[in-house]
Amino acid sequence: MGILKWLKPGLGIKRWIVIFIIGTLSLGIGLSNILNKLLYEINSLIAIEPILIIIGVVLIIVSLRRGIISILKVFYKNKKNIPLNTNLAHELLYKNRILTKKPKIVVIGGGTGLSILLRGLKNYTSNITAIVTVADDGGGSGILREDLGMLPPGDIRSCILALANTEPTMEKLLQHRFKEGKLKGQSFGNLFIAAMNEVYGNFETAIKEMSNVLAVTGRVLPMTLEDVELFAKLKNGRVIKGESNIAHKNKEIGSKIDKVFIKPQKCKPLKESLKAIETAECIVLGPGSLYTSVIPNLLIESISYKISKSKAVKIYISNVMTQPGETDNYNVVDHIDSIIDHSNKNILDYVIANTERIPHSTLEKYYQDGARPIFLTKEQENSLNEKDIKVIKDRLVDIKNNYIRHDTVKVSKIIMDIITKTKNGDY
Repeated sequence: MGILKWLKPGLGIKRWIVIFIIGTLSLGIGLSNILNKLLYEINSLIAIEPILIIIGVVLIIVSLRRGIISILKVFYKNKKNIPLNTNLAHELLYKNRILTKKPKIVVIGGGTGLSILLRGLKNYTSNITAIVTVADDGGGSGILREDLGMLPPGDIRSCILALANTEPTMEKLLQHRFKEGKLKGQSFGNLFIAAMNEVYGNFETAIKEMSNVLAVTGRVLPMTLEDVELFAKLKNGRVIKGESNIAHKNKEIGSKIDKVFIKPQKCKPLKESLKAIETAECIVLGPGSLYTSVIPNLLIESISYKISKSKAVKIYISNVMTQPGETDNYNVVDHIDSIIDHSNKNILDYVIANTERIPHSTLEKYYQDGARPIFLTKEQENSLNEKDIKVIKDRLVDIKNNYIRHDTVKVSKIIMDIITKTKNGDY
């Protein structure tokens, strides 16, 4: 009974190594004795050797199986709920091996929309590079930016956690916001990045080290390492300074956005970002706030140019709802026209648009804020086809706790399907 308890499934990797060694020794002794008996005392062979061999084989098999699972638990997200069945190790190792061979995808944007997409996309490929806006100047990120002179970590943190293979408890910790004291409203994840930034003295290195700690699938890169400010010029000629002010102040002013721009105007991207774009098989813009999450990345020197010259398939994921103060009364074509105006006409090949109707009970809260659902009409589709942009339509809404989001599984499948069909010449 003592041996059986010692062999229970929950053992750590060190004990399985010990068991493996014992099993190997047992097998070795058994085989050695058998060889001796066969060579010198064939007629006196006794039953102890077969027993040692059986014990050795059993211990080796058990230790290898449990040991592999113990290693995989370190990297598996739901560590406590991991089922100890005979197919688990094979399944996880096979999945990891396959995902490393899947298409190279660059996803560009920021905010909630980008992190939601990344959570779904990492199940289809591990070759993901997320290029994330760092123009944020509000909330906890804005405070750290002002106090410590560092780049805003908020969107970076969300994307890292979306791609991380970590335990739910760790994710909750990094997403936790303090409710009292001087840290009220501040995210622990932001503070973690701030600490890493001080330790390594470099924001880029801090992000890489945090990604290593959390076993991130792919890479998360800031759009630039320079301190940038975002401005919006309205149709009435007024200019709003600061990413966090654009939607809020424009709701009061009630004018449309003519264009957005950054200062300094000539900011350099990371070399890794440009290389990722050059080697990508697919480049995805959005979903997310058009003027404060997606377009700011396209204002960085060389990024728009590299995208337009890339041979990758280029996709825009249209938002499901308009954003008050940014895209009031916008349709799908309006979104794409603005992206083209801030970059160039060769920036997109496809647009993924929603056709699913949203329950009125869910929309009521959004109507009160001034948001409206975005639907693609036949006229808009024809307009996009004239621009040589293909339209992929589907039911893409996922409603949780009355919040409207993209169905990340469906969107990810559509992206992978576009890549496959483009390679095969079916599109």
